[in-house]
Amino acid sequence: MRCPFDGSNSEHSTPNTHTDEKGMLLLHTAPNLTAGGFTLHLSTVIGLIALGGAYLWRAHRGPSRLDATANQTGEKIDANIGTPTSGQRASFFVALAIIFLTLNGPLHDLSDYYLFSAHMIQHLVLTLIVPPLLLLGTPGWMLRPLLRNKSVFRLAKLLTGTTGCFLIFNGVLAFWHLPPMYNLALANHPIHIFQHLMFLAAAVFMWWPITSQLPELPRASYPAQMMYCFLLTVPMGIIAIFVSMAEDLLYPAYAVAPRIWQMSPMQDQQYGGLIMWIPGALFFYGVMSVVFFQWQRRDADDEGSAQVGSVAARTV
Repeated sequence: MRCPFDGSNSEHSTPNTHTDEKGMLLLHTAPNLTAGGFTLHLSTVIGLIALGGAYLWRAHRGPSRLDATANQTGEKIDANIGTPTSGQRASFFVALAIIFLTLNGPLHDLSDYYLFSAHMIQHLVLTLIVPPLLLLGTPGWMLRPLLRNKSVFRLAKLLTGTTGCFLIFNGVLAFWHLPPMYNLALANHPIHIFQHLMFLAAAVFMWWPITSQLPELPRASYPAQMMYCFLLTVPMGIIAIFVSMAEDLLYPAYAVAPRIWQMSPMQDQQYGGLIMWIPGALFFYGVMSVVFFQWQRRDADDEGSAQVGSVAARTV
């Protein structure tokens, strides 16, 4: 099966990678996977310290009077506004710890230098696990000052609806799995960092209709959340099918990587597609199950019952 994203039909097509003196394609200089070794990337450490510091500063400063009101109407909308709870703090900093472990150490090295399938695991963690923890750990009042500008609020309202979030996430996902773009990211580390930042940002949008902490940018109703989760499995599944069933090697930089576990490049690509397809879909089905039980507990179909201030939403 030939992938429509593939710009070349040759297994030996050349991505934008470095070459050695013999003209062989290379990824970034690969570290040795030694027992007890742990590679550390300063950019991720600085970024995570900055993000964690901003969170603690905002939590220490606490909410203002305006933080407890809708930015346009002046109506009080947060019944339980206050400093982040211990659960929220734990959720946020667990997310930062997962980012650190995903973008440093063995998983990072396997992903960047050895296995496409490991890269798919890394991407699933960054898009399916980290963003909901970040959102659930950030009280809505922390973000509300960003919405005081009317133009920003209108744009945010448009982008955080189910349609906008669906298109943003799946557009970014498809774009970065185009072989020219994926291979470019493998060959250029700053672009690779930008790719991961785009995945994280797009995934925050993707999770917004399910985990929003801002009533003025609300969650979808429970029935809509279930349909939304189901539909999210479709584009991911289509991309995964074309990757795993492709006749040619879509990401040839991995062909010259040192072989691990006697896995051929084509097997690695097939496993990567299957990892995106099956665990990714099962994860969303699991979320659908959680949403279903929340819906049954609340026994209401309206959008308001799904918001963070409702009785049912407090358990999400």
